[in-house]
Amino acid sequence: MLLSHDGNDHTRELSPSPSTNRVWHSRGYHPHLDAAHATQSITFRLADSVPAAQIRRWRAAVRHGDAPKLYQRIGKYEEAGRGACYLGRPEIAKLVQDALLFFDRKRYLLLEWCVMPNHVHVLIEQADGVPLGQVVRAWKVHTARHANLSLGRSGPFWMRDYFDRYVRDREHLATVRHYIRWNPVRARLCDKPEQWPWSSAGWRAKRR
Repeated sequence: MLLSHDGNDHTRELSPSPSTNRVWHSRGYHPHLDAAHATQSITFRLADSVPAAQIRRWRAAVRHGDAPKLYQRIGKYEEAGRGACYLGRPEIAKLVQDALLFFDRKRYLLLEWCVMPNHVHVLIEQADGVPLGQVVRAWKVHTARHANLSLGRSGPFWMRDYFDRYVRDREHLATVRHYIRWNPVRARLCDKPEQWPWSSAGWRAKRR
């Protein structure tokens, strides 16, 4: 059973259906699933949040089969809050959160999200005929344009790529949900998940 951002139940098994999406493909470092009704955990980051050399080392680790340790390293690195951390500004965090909510139930089903100071975690169920890359590109293009205007800056706002993982089963889904909800607590930005306003936990708490 899947829960959307508003807490409603969605009874659908965690298995992808045939679609016009790209299904299995590679962006150069590990396989990706792109299919209707696939549940995807996505992370995208500000351009200055991680040095390019570090990204190359992460990708090399994946190619050598060290994925579990890699994910732990990435999580610790993200929580350190490197770079300008523009998403720590309420008006920019709200811009990103609004963009995630805007196409919910149109291009995807939004399950969880958390806007951190220098990166964003999102959990979605894909819709039929809307490739994952198109979804992420729409988020990034819209928010980059408006964030740069708001900040009075120019140049790259987001890192070019994004990190995605296909959610395999219900146990994996529970793990991903917990990770996203507790991300601001682990980073010591708040004491409880629902206290972080730029997240699904905070958004739900405010609506109750």
